[in-house]
Amino acid sequence: MWARDELLKTIWHAFMALDVDRRGKVSKSQLKVLSHSLCTVMKVPHDPVALEKHFKDDDEGPVSNNGYMPYLNRFILDKVHEDFDVLEFSRMCWTLCYRKNMTTRHLLISTDDAFKVWCIFNFLAEGSYPLVIIAEEIEYLLRKLMEAMGSSWRDENFADYKLQQDVQNYLNAWELIELVGMGQFSKGLIRQTLSMGINEVFQELILDVLKQGYMMKKGQKRKNWAERWFVLRPNSLSYYLSEDLADNKGDMCVDSNSSVESLPDREGKRCLFVVKCADRSLEISASDKKKKQEWIQAIQTCIQLLRLGLPSPHREAQLRRRELRQRQHGQHDELEERMKQLQTANENKQRTLEAMRKKMEEAAAQATVEEHRRKQTQTDLQDRYRLDLEREKLVRQQMEEQVAQKSSELEQYLQRVRELEDMYHRLEDALEDERQAKQDEEVMHKLQASLLEEEAAKRAELEEIQLQQQRALSRTQAEKEELVAERLAKEKELQAAMMHLERVESERQGALQQYQVVSLKLERATNKTKTWKDKVAKHEGLVRLIQPGHKGPQRITNWGPASFTDAELECRKKSWQERKNQEAQAQ
Repeated sequence: MWARDELLKTIWHAFMALDVDRRGKVSKSQLKVLSHSLCTVMKVPHDPVALEKHFKDDDEGPVSNNGYMPYLNRFILDKVHEDFDVLEFSRMCWTLCYRKNMTTRHLLISTDDAFKVWCIFNFLAEGSYPLVIIAEEIEYLLRKLMEAMGSSWRDENFADYKLQQDVQNYLNAWELIELVGMGQFSKGLIRQTLSMGINEVFQELILDVLKQGYMMKKGQKRKNWAERWFVLRPNSLSYYLSEDLADNKGDMCVDSNSSVESLPDREGKRCLFVVKCADRSLEISASDKKKKQEWIQAIQTCIQLLRLGLPSPHREAQLRRRELRQRQHGQHDELEERMKQLQTANENKQRTLEAMRKKMEEAAAQATVEEHRRKQTQTDLQDRYRLDLEREKLVRQQMEEQVAQKSSELEQYLQRVRELEDMYHRLEDALEDERQAKQDEEVMHKLQASLLEEEAAKRAELEEIQLQQQRALSRTQAEKEELVAERLAKEKELQAAMMHLERVESERQGALQQYQVVSLKLERATNKTKTWKDKVAKHEGLVRLIQPGHKGPQRITNWGPASFTDAELECRKKSWQERKNQEAQAQ
């Protein structure tokens, strides 16, 4: 349910749009139409008879004895029990008022964006009428808008703007729309960026959207995984088919008994967590660990706020800002009241002194005889009252010093508040830097893990290659040993053959020497035989019988010429060679 004061702010715009003369009076026919429209969008049964009884026109025209606010509270707002579409209610009031108060000729935003700024104005406006938004809330809105657009906030720009607004330190709804729509604080940004920033701030402040984004969910019946656009509000978790929020696929009611837990990775899904409510539970898979932790933290924050009975974070922040301003106004009013009291006391003292002076003058005129005594008495009284006056002046100076001290303390307090807000923003920036550093560190850890896995795979591959090389080396070593043994055996055979060759060479040398000796002996014998034959031929030439000789060449041997034939000589050579071979083999 929405607070009544927020609903009244929206209705006030519609009522003022119907007030043509700006006198706070609207005709009965227009009030009937407004009341019927309000009852329709707020789902309240409309009672035209009650409206006729309430507005008893005793004067001509649209003047009524009973105001519209009592009727609105009694017959409409008190009967709102069930939840209704607040956006439809706001658009109905917006339709009645925006055409009469806003011009879109020079604005950079659309009518829909202007409507969202108007809703934000109603949320941030003060509770007094006519509705205005003060400078602190304007700065708060512009800060959030710049953050949503991803741009940096500059305090000096807003300080220059406040200097331009020298007298007026507040804006109404249409002036705020013009301030945002003219792009004074969003220079350099395109219209789409400004529209997206307004929409994000509208969803956070008006629709109570604490977090939204795409995630995977597990089905309840078919157990399949599907991607959905999730929206987290203070008391519900909804998911849609897409981010345009057109097709609602389901809602989960989040209460103080709900819980959220992290789950280990399984079924091929990572970054899992489960949200448990009274009637069901929902398993969700985020895109990364950072998104998972952010969603878990946001849901836990909602549950904690529900357990403590606190409103949404931005509404609580708005209440704290209003309480702080009320305390500051209270202190300022208290100082002003004390100043007035001091001034009143001083004036009373002055009047008392003036009255006493007149009495003294009258006494002096009436009693001439007692002039000396009266003069003395007057002098004493003047001295006494002079001392009183000096005391009063001293007290006044002390009070003025106290007022100045209180003013300086108030200025210091405001300075401390600004410093605390600045420290808070710096702390948010530091936390964002820390989250970014953690994300970078996690990416580096993942990269190192992948490098380690790749290195382990390479190492295993190298070990396998080394084992293969060792097996090849072992086979090569065995083959080498076999070759060495074979080479040694061949070397032994070669040495034996060399030794045999040497023996054969030595035998050949011996046989050659023997042949030379035999040849020498044969030559000597031949010479000796020839000598003897010559002698025999000389002494016995006539004794020998003459026989026919052989036609071929004659052989000269130890027994003379033609002692054996060529065939016999060949046979003897063969028998001699065979004998030599047998002797060599025997050795």
